[in-house]
Amino acid sequence: MENKKNKILIIGAKGMLGQELVKVFKKDRDFEVLAWDKEEIDITKPKEIETKIKKLKPKFIINSAAYNAVDKCEEDAKEFILAKKINGIAPANLAKVAAKIGATLVHYSTDYVFDGFPEIPEPTGCAGACGSCHLHESFVPQIGFKENDKPIPINKYGKSKLLGEVNVKKNTKKYYIIRPSKIFGKPAQIEGAKRSFFDVMLEAGKNPKNKKSGVKVVDEEMSCFTYAPDLAKKTKEIIEANKPFGIYHIVNGEPCTWYEAVLELYQQAKVKTKVIPVGSEEFPRPAKRPAYSVLLNTKLNPLRSYKEALKEYLKK
Repeated sequence: MENKKNKILIIGAKGMLGQELVKVFKKDRDFEVLAWDKEEIDITKPKEIETKIKKLKPKFIINSAAYNAVDKCEEDAKEFILAKKINGIAPANLAKVAAKIGATLVHYSTDYVFDGFPEIPEPTGCAGACGSCHLHESFVPQIGFKENDKPIPINKYGKSKLLGEVNVKKNTKKYYIIRPSKIFGKPAQIEGAKRSFFDVMLEAGKNPKNKKSGVKVVDEEMSCFTYAPDLAKKTKEIIEANKPFGIYHIVNGEPCTWYEAVLELYQQAKVKTKVIPVGSEEFPRPAKRPAYSVLLNTKLNPLRSYKEALKEYLKK
């Protein structure tokens, strides 16, 4: 890194991820951190973006602001328009400004850009005639979506996030698009912000009403969790290592269903409430979810298991 401080602008600084990014970069004296949220900038207004960021001239722009009401934007046309403004069009405006001032843009996407049907790899040399070889006997395929796999979103939220990816790539060459999945961590400092799954389920498990009946949890939708502090640290690593520009998958290890995650949560938190596995039809939701959206990280050192990260989170 250069001797002088690198000016870094973090947008969405009060969010679950944003606050961790601020914390991580502020610890490093090589960075001058500017933390902006809704009060400082409206990312849906291109003129405001250009005027304020051009004046600031940061070397790095990290956009952790996002619309994440998956079901709301599926059933409400106005909400979908808002989702496209925040998740799809605002990244284009940020990318244009970044290109003009020579800044690097970091933007976060989601596993929901995929349809839930990854290709299943075959062992090297497989001819498709399983009766004539033994290649599959010791072969354990790594199933999931790689960074360069074709995105095919199956809900409106996913479409809005894919629009953001496309617009970033179209408007600047210096970008990192990072795809996390099921982010959890310290609640955002914004009123009405979406709570993480683990916080919601911990509260449900401690509710006296559920002590007798148990808590029903969907035993479907296999994917990975991402711990916000781990994601923030890995983002900083990418920047400091001057990694090649492009798309990166950052998730904690050990994919699981929602049900399996709650079993782990209650075991660690010593919550005795029974967990009952159910199908997704038990809790019908407007937006269709990918049945399998495990993200494969092929470019970076892997993160720890989500179980280890969860243990740390519960202690805090």
